[in-house]
Amino acid sequence: MTLLLHNLPPITSSSPPLHYTTRCTRSDTVVCLISSSNTDKPKIKPKITKIKIKESDDYHATLKALNSKGRIPRKSLGQHYMLNGEVNEQLVDAANVSDGDVVLEIGPGTGSLTNVLVESGANVLAIEKDPYMAALVNERFADTGRVKVIQEDFTRCHLRSHLSSFLGSEYSEVKSYAKVVANIPFNISTDIVKQLLPMGDIFSEVVLLLQEEAALRMVDSSLRTSEYRPINIFINFYSDPEYKFKVPRANFFPQPKVDAAVVVFRLKQAADYPQVSSTKNFFSMVNSAFNGKRKMLRKTLQHIKPSLEIEEALVNAGLVATARPEELTLEDFVKLHNLIGDA
Repeated sequence: MTLLLHNLPPITSSSPPLHYTTRCTRSDTVVCLISSSNTDKPKIKPKITKIKIKESDDYHATLKALNSKGRIPRKSLGQHYMLNGEVNEQLVDAANVSDGDVVLEIGPGTGSLTNVLVESGANVLAIEKDPYMAALVNERFADTGRVKVIQEDFTRCHLRSHLSSFLGSEYSEVKSYAKVVANIPFNISTDIVKQLLPMGDIFSEVVLLLQEEAALRMVDSSLRTSEYRPINIFINFYSDPEYKFKVPRANFFPQPKVDAAVVVFRLKQAADYPQVSSTKNFFSMVNSAFNGKRKMLRKTLQHIKPSLEIEEALVNAGLVATARPEELTLEDFVKLHNLIGDA
């Protein structure tokens, strides 16, 4: 929104009373006219000062958008709408979004984050499961030419096909600048991470607003803790994660029971992945290892090789024969997999 102030010459005690009026010349512009009560035209041409007023998607704007479609947030879809425009700006800044970038947004909701992405010059592919919210975002940005909305469940969509359709002939070059920026439903965060991180051939960065507990668990891969899980191995195999900042729960509508946090996953290229003979078999081994987390690997992996061969492989990898899964780093698991083979 732009505010135009028409300034008149200095006011003296003999000056006639002033009247303040506002007039909207466009949807984003307010003109404030300051004029005297007499009909004389000012001898000095008024100076017009433009002040840019930033639009924000606050509580009332969010409610208005939801009411326009007769909607309320649906718990089954994990819908918590962002009320703080500054958080959306920080999300976009964390991804270093610039003019011409291609950005995937998951669950745009009322389009508050989409708006910041468009203002940054991005071309946005937004995938929204809720048909009413998809229609709202599509209507809101129809005239920009920068947003394509697909009404679909992200966890079941054919993402590469959608990107190819969205980008056309530019699809083969997208890997140099495509990014993901999204405020995602907390209840499907792990599914989304698993779907996106192996796509380093397309995306350079994935910036997600997650439940804070999940964010800390995904970034911190400390050994010998109850939070060390197969997802930590997966994340570090495909990316370099970084915890950026906390987002208090009061910034959402409806307010969730937990705080959130922003994590940046910088995706690796295939050439930078740890060298294993089969990623499918590697992660199958890792998952099997953690099925009995407090059990020794010679027990949990004996369906792959006899216990004695597992012990021998552990020792050859520089580990103890009685090692447990929570004691192994990503590099340790890679060594172990390559030693016991794909059987």
